[in-house]
Amino acid sequence: MDYLSLFRMPTPMKITGRSSSITNSFINSIIPIIVPTNEQVKEALEILGMDHGNFQCAYCGATASEWDHLRPLVLNKKPTGYISEIHNLVPACGKCNQSKGNKPWHTWITSSAKLSPKSRGVQDLNQRIDKLHKYEAWLEPTKVDFESVVGKEKWAQHWANWELVQNTMRQAQTLATEINQTIAKEYAKLYQAHVVGLVFPCAPNHPQMRA
Repeated sequence: MDYLSLFRMPTPMKITGRSSSITNSFINSIIPIIVPTNEQVKEALEILGMDHGNFQCAYCGATASEWDHLRPLVLNKKPTGYISEIHNLVPACGKCNQSKGNKPWHTWITSSAKLSPKSRGVQDLNQRIDKLHKYEAWLEPTKVDFESVVGKEKWAQHWANWELVQNTMRQAQTLATEINQTIAKEYAKLYQAHVVGLVFPCAPNHPQMRA
């Protein structure tokens, strides 16, 4: 009986594995969030063919759980200039939001990417694409040249702070790997001693012999 097929080790963690999350935090922390009015939300939903009682993912039609940025805020580890405002947000489900990431919605939605609407066989995909195009034409989203607004000095300092955090994470990972390997070697010694004790219970160093 293959019991190992039922077992799965926890995924090993790395400090540097959070690098992308740190980058996103550095970008999202500087992007303004503009809260819409009740009428703006109502109008946005109407363009997408929805209302208060029919709140669904604009991409696939599943129950919406969040609002996704139609145009990405981050691209190639840099801010695109778009901000969080109703003109750049559409209702989405977790599957679509995760699958889309920061890809252009119009290429992703008909792609074979995992969990994309096309790969999941969404029946009314063309109608949804048409509505999303109308949504894009509704209001021009704000796009800001952040560097020119805050000035080169502050902008450079912000990214110097990002680089400092990244370097610290890399240094911390090097030390963590060293500690991990040292502990693993010690475990191997303890495990070997334990196995020897089980196989040779009367060995000189066994507790029974010392007694």
